[in-house]
Amino acid sequence: MIAVDTNILVRYVTNDDPLQARRALAILARQEDIFIPKTVLLETEWVLRAVYELPVESILKALLHILGLPNVVAENPEEVSLALDYYSRRLDFADALHLASSCHADSFFSFDAAFVKRGKKIGARVEKG
Repeated sequence: MIAVDTNILVRYVTNDDPLQARRALAILARQEDIFIPKTVLLETEWVLRAVYELPVESILKALLHILGLPNVVAENPEEVSLALDYYSRRLDFADALHLASSCHADSFFSFDAAFVKRGKKIGARVEKG
């Protein structure tokens, strides 16, 4: 098993550097499992949104595509799947990942009123601190 960094995923998605994009594709096409840490997914979403200004729909499609590759293994895949579900329902990805990573807790407390409101709207166990 190998693991990849954010820049591999960003090059694969954006193809903004054709040489690195080809190398990223070759890495992701290897015949061995590829581990993607949650932190790499978090940073990838941020880079695609903040730097490349991609819309949520495009980012979600790209992340789902990568995670759907047969040799890709995400850290805590159930939590990542839940986070992507929350993200698809307009929760900020960082908040979605925090919340999904805490799914075994009875509740998740935050002072971020907007996050609490959005979280409650989608049925998440989030409470105002």
